[in-house]
Amino acid sequence: MTNFFIIISGEEGSCSLYSSPAVSGRFPGSAASTQPLVIRRKKKNLRRRTTNMSTGRKTALSQNALFGMGNPLLDISAVVDKDFLDKFGLKLNDQILAEEKHKALFEEIVKRNKVEYHAGGSTQNSVKIAQWMIQKPHKVATFFGCIGTDQFGEILKKKAEEAHVDARYYEQNVEPTGTCAACITGDNRSLVANLAAANCYKKEKHLDLDSNWELVKKAKVYYIAGFFLTVSPESILKVAKHASDNNKIFCMNLSAPFISQFFKEPLMEVMPYVDILFGNETEAATFAKELGFETDDIGEIAKKTQKLPKENMKRQRVVVFTQGKDDTVATVGEKAVMFPVVDIDQNDIVDTNGAGDAFVGGFLYALIQEHPLEECIRAGHYAANVIIQRVGCTFPEKPDFH
Repeated sequence: MTNFFIIISGEEGSCSLYSSPAVSGRFPGSAASTQPLVIRRKKKNLRRRTTNMSTGRKTALSQNALFGMGNPLLDISAVVDKDFLDKFGLKLNDQILAEEKHKALFEEIVKRNKVEYHAGGSTQNSVKIAQWMIQKPHKVATFFGCIGTDQFGEILKKKAEEAHVDARYYEQNVEPTGTCAACITGDNRSLVANLAAANCYKKEKHLDLDSNWELVKKAKVYYIAGFFLTVSPESILKVAKHASDNNKIFCMNLSAPFISQFFKEPLMEVMPYVDILFGNETEAATFAKELGFETDDIGEIAKKTQKLPKENMKRQRVVVFTQGKDDTVATVGEKAVMFPVVDIDQNDIVDTNGAGDAFVGGFLYALIQEHPLEECIRAGHYAANVIIQRVGCTFPEKPDFH
């Protein structure tokens, strides 16, 4: 029997939903142990200036240098009352996939006062964060995904434009734009998501078009979350092979345990082209189990993952695993190195749902400027630190990162 589950990743109520033979969580609460052979880095000043490792100068950025592809969702949030929740059978702090009875919910919630819209979805969140940290030039980040030809699609396009992301959506009229409604009651949120059009991306109708492929070719760094393996693995492969053939950087995310469990074949088909692999400790543990690594040590898992077969031998694969409040582990050469996260008072933490997307976004911001790995991780930690002190994957007007 197929179960549905929800992966929260974004602004107030941003979520990514998938169907799978099993239910898996996205947000770990456990910490992995640190074993010998793992190096620990000293904590760095958050405000230290970053420079290019080879030139000592900030790398000039061009439009469309960063490419992302994934499942776009329009996040819709509004304050509601208990009667609204009861009407649609919603529970406090619940996270569900929209059913037939919830269709009217999306129409009703937009009629309420103080409705907020944000461009959401895991990959879109990450490239949006990267663009926010870049500030200018605008449209360094490009994003591909599928939406519907409807009002929500128009709002999503507007919100992506406000974030200065060059979003080139594949628009179709079979399914409506994917949405995630965040029904807010006091300090509680009930999330209802409808992936809809996000599941309808077609390589031959969008990625293969000459004008769109030219944008892909302009990029030098590529990022696709593992969630997109459930939609268009052939699109991922085309982009990954282009990056490998042209010695560009292709990044991917394990995204959730169910990706390794139930989409292992397409994941491993892409893996030889992955230059940088992201994940959290739960996803790393599941990946290790599926590949028979026979270890639960996070550092050893990272090193074994790094040594998996790779096409472009000019670039050694880098594996980066976050562990919530605990150190981030990354492969440096043949070793696993621990990078402490930014200290924060637990009372200042508002919402950790967008932390993973934000970390990748900050990392990509530094990576696109050719900063060394340590600086990329520092930028990732900064971005995640900002996001967890706010509701959803939102951010202030300008970053305070140097």
